[in-house]
Amino acid sequence: MRGLAVASPLPPAAAAARRWPRASFSGRETSTQCWKYDLSQDRSLGGSLRIGQSQGSLLRHHSTNLLRPAAAISVEQDDINTYLPKGDMWSVHKFGGTCMGTPQRIQSVADIVLGDSSERKLVIVSAMSKVTDMMYNLVHKAQSRDDSYMIALEEVFEKHMAAAKDLLDGEDLASFLSQLHSDVSSLRAMLSAIYIAGHATESFSDFVVGHGELWSAQMLSYAIKKSGAPCSWMDTREVLVVKPSGPNQVDPDYLESENRLQKWFSRQPAEIIVATGFIASTAENIPTTLKRDGSDFSAAIIGSLVRARQVTIWTDVDGVFSADPRKVSEAVILSTLSYQEAWEMSYFGANVLHPRTIIPVMKDNIPIVIRNMFNISAPGTMICRQPANDNGDLDACVKSFATIDNLALVNVEGTGMAGVPEKEVAAVSAALHVRFREALAVGRLSKVEVINGCSILAAVGLRMASTPGVSAILFDALAKANINVRAIAQGCSEYNITVVLKQEDCVRALRAAHSRFFLSKTTLAVGIIGPGLIGGTLLNQLKDQAAVLKENMNIDLRVIGITGSSTMLLSDTGIDLTQWKELLRKEAEPADLANFVRHMSDNHVFPNKVLVDCTADTSVASHYYDWLKKGIHVITPNKKANSGPLDQYLKLRTLQRASYTHYFYEATVGAGLPIISTLRGLLETGDKILHIEGIFSGTLSYIFNNFEGTRTFSDVVAEAKEAGYTEPDPRDDLSGTDVARKVIILARESGLTLELSDIPVKSLVPEALASCSSADEFMQKLPSFDEDWAKQRSEAEAAGEVLRYVGVVDAVNQKGQVELRRYKRDHPFAQLSGSDNIIAFTTSRYKEQPLIVRGPGAGAEVTAGGVFCDILRLASSLGAPS
Repeated sequence: MRGLAVASPLPPAAAAARRWPRASFSGRETSTQCWKYDLSQDRSLGGSLRIGQSQGSLLRHHSTNLLRPAAAISVEQDDINTYLPKGDMWSVHKFGGTCMGTPQRIQSVADIVLGDSSERKLVIVSAMSKVTDMMYNLVHKAQSRDDSYMIALEEVFEKHMAAAKDLLDGEDLASFLSQLHSDVSSLRAMLSAIYIAGHATESFSDFVVGHGELWSAQMLSYAIKKSGAPCSWMDTREVLVVKPSGPNQVDPDYLESENRLQKWFSRQPAEIIVATGFIASTAENIPTTLKRDGSDFSAAIIGSLVRARQVTIWTDVDGVFSADPRKVSEAVILSTLSYQEAWEMSYFGANVLHPRTIIPVMKDNIPIVIRNMFNISAPGTMICRQPANDNGDLDACVKSFATIDNLALVNVEGTGMAGVPEKEVAAVSAALHVRFREALAVGRLSKVEVINGCSILAAVGLRMASTPGVSAILFDALAKANINVRAIAQGCSEYNITVVLKQEDCVRALRAAHSRFFLSKTTLAVGIIGPGLIGGTLLNQLKDQAAVLKENMNIDLRVIGITGSSTMLLSDTGIDLTQWKELLRKEAEPADLANFVRHMSDNHVFPNKVLVDCTADTSVASHYYDWLKKGIHVITPNKKANSGPLDQYLKLRTLQRASYTHYFYEATVGAGLPIISTLRGLLETGDKILHIEGIFSGTLSYIFNNFEGTRTFSDVVAEAKEAGYTEPDPRDDLSGTDVARKVIILARESGLTLELSDIPVKSLVPEALASCSSADEFMQKLPSFDEDWAKQRSEAEAAGEVLRYVGVVDAVNQKGQVELRRYKRDHPFAQLSGSDNIIAFTTSRYKEQPLIVRGPGAGAEVTAGGVFCDILRLASSLGAPS
């Protein structure tokens, strides 16, 4: 029998299915007889179990050490005839519990091993999926004196018996079931002792738990043998010797382990060896485990002992990701990592390898490859010693990002701060108060402060040490995502930069940083307010262009909310824009602007969020300041905020300038025309604005461009209304208020501190019609004023002029106005057609010949296009290619 020699007060079903070597237990020489296992009589197979009789002192179980492992076996050979070969002929494979989870998967593991062309192969396996937890549960139940441990043990037995029957047959099945019966009898005896004592020592617990690996190793070895390949299985408690080195940690004794491996190999020099992971022995031959991630550690140690060419860790992912893919959907598989990078990533919580796993292979420069058993075509990630790369690529110097949650920050004012797990914070705080009691009492220290709810974000990369500017890029990305950093640290090795931040900001920070360094898609979560004419057109433009933006510009626009005045549609990851109208009709909930904004703010999937206000609503515009303060960017064609009370406008712009939160409103003045950006460009380059004059209303441009010949004014207004150029009530356009708002916006952009009431406006609505109760009544009565309009047109034509409705910003005299003016037919303002807008900038540079911007200034398509341009401008400022 290979494994633990455990005597039992039960019938001798615990005897082995094959002859043991001569062994010494507790100082006594004991011999045992091989027990014949009659499969046909096995009750589990419908028969009965017949087992012979033991000889020697094994029955005197009171004198037998229950925890004496087979590693204590003394091999009675003067010479070891078979030398253990070492070097590149060995490849080491490790398969975790998921890989060994079912008989079919165990067979797949066997196929992978047999497909390896290496001369020699060493395979390390974990227990079947969930079995380790089941074994720990056995110990817990037994020491809690819960009788159901017997039922739980039967479940463990049934699970492995069923797996074996599905996987094996003939003598192999008989041998395995005989061993399984023997081991379960031993476990029953051990658990009974634990039950009686009401306590399990660490050694007892390790003895019980390690059986999962024993059984999976045996089943795999039999599965490999079925193909005709020579294969032995190894109980690594006979080989691996470890010593405690700290709480829940052990260190391997390489010299003794190498000696024992040589002795083991001299007895069974197979070309394929299947070894148990996770378990080992102490120098005193007491069973133990390698603790957390012990199977990976086993593979690394054994790989080092045989100086293997490579250690392959088989798992259920394609390799090591640049960030947790559950938090960052754009995370990529890394083709290579250095030992140091993998170490740093593991230290900061990334699911790569435990840091200690790297030590054994690192000292012998043995690569570790992480591969996916369920996607063999994926090449995986190689962890190895990497040569320096001095290409100076800033973005490539950071390999990955990792996070640790549930931390508290302890701030000792005057001396520093440190992050600790939240469960330990009370003890840390108490200890610091005791330590600094005197300093606190006399005022040398003001306080010891505990800040709960913190997380760590770490950027990891080998080349960070030799690449300037990494920190600047990282913190710029965090600032643009409106992330507040509470503490900063960088080790002297400079393989990582670590920041402490609020746990609620952690995912958003991770995504923002990852996007910046990996040039992944700049994902922007968009909330559309007002899916009417402009908002609906914008949604259709986003739908049509989304795939192109993602492919060509790395911009991923996700509309995660649409709200109208009565209903709203919300999504955590993105609304299907091909059917947004249908979804808004069928799946919408009652509109609530506060809940809509909360949905945007609380979404931690996306680091960057923007609210697009496509309404003309004053109450919606009044929330811009609060949204920007929450870190939500704002884009709008709504003129109400920038033309409203001056103090609110100045407050809004001050906040926007002082933060990394953006506020874009190009479409408030010229729809899709670059009027705001042109004005800013002039000012930012040192030019001085003298005069701005323009036709700012596409509606009024259309009306006066077509008010010529014999056409009446009322006919042209009706035509503009029918074409959709006017507001539902044309008086909203003819009043000149909209033009006045655009004038005040440009005046304020130019540095003038004017209120809307400071702008004199010449309304085109006849005073007698201002009080009409409806738009229809207004349109019916408008023809009665056609004669007056015809007279004005005739006077202008007689002078060789045309009528144009303009807005003016007089920056020199710090005033503005809106009025109907006459221009010569050769003037640029007289050359317009359709609904074109035209704006002339007279500046210190452009004094003799004004700078003119001209183009369509009305219509849902061009206005939505202007808003779309602002969205792309925002994405560019957040890191997307411009």
